[in-house]
Amino acid sequence: MQIPIDTPAAIGKVVRASRKAQNIRQDDTAGSIGVSENFLGKVERGSDSVQWGKLFQVLHGLGIQVWVDVPESVAKALNGSPQSK
Repeated sequence: MQIPIDTPAAIGKVVRASRKAQNIRQDDTAGSIGVSENFLGKVERGSDSVQWGKLFQVLHGLGIQVWVDVPESVAKALNGSPQSK
């Protein structure tokens, strides 16, 4: 299922729902992923000041994949194709 993410609160909601759907307590989740319970709480509350590396560690630990839907022109630039001008 694809869910649009446009705010830290939106990703926090997904993280919390994923954890709860797996019936894992916050402290157990944090310990198994390798982050502090405080950090996981910040993510779940949608804090603006979380570290990207740790955020992706949490997402990966909960089995959440992140995809970015980009315009075709951006995809071409990323693939090294010349853009039309």
